[in-house]
Amino acid sequence: MRNPVRVTIALDEETLQLFEEMKEETNLSQSELVRRALRFYHEHRSIIGSLENLETYMDMLPSGEHIILDLDHWLLFLNLIESSPNKDKFWVDCKTVANSHAEQLSHKINTPKALLERLEACNFFKLIENSPDEFTLLLSTNKTKEWVGRLVQDFSTGMGFKIDIREDISKLRVKILGGD
Repeated sequence: MRNPVRVTIALDEETLQLFEEMKEETNLSQSELVRRALRFYHEHRSIIGSLENLETYMDMLPSGEHIILDLDHWLLFLNLIESSPNKDKFWVDCKTVANSHAEQLSHKINTPKALLERLEACNFFKLIENSPDEFTLLLSTNKTKEWVGRLVQDFSTGMGFKIDIREDISKLRVKILGGD
């Protein structure tokens, strides 16, 4: 094993305070804490994607209010709903939930684009920004089109955003109407 290489870094006050707190919590040396943080970031950088996505995941998952669900299981639920005699009630309940979420997130999400980015982080679709007021939602499967379309429309309406959604064969196109 080679001798360790010494590196000098500069930390702002806020980062230094975080660093000191982490050293105390973990009882690790400065060097070991930095090594572990770098390894963690390196190993998870493809999952992290962007800090915004990571913040969204950390906002949603630890509370236990959201789950991670395999796409095949999700499609089984959608198939079951499609054939259910309670299908209409399901859509009414979905709208109620979307309105509740819109109210809960109104302090975090203030533009239609931010809403679409939040829903993209849930893996409902891949978001493509065509222009500042036009987006394409690429769906993982056509089976999710109705659910995603209704979710985006209900959520947007609940937040006071005016949008128009158009269906294509394997995607949805969203146009923001008026200002955001």
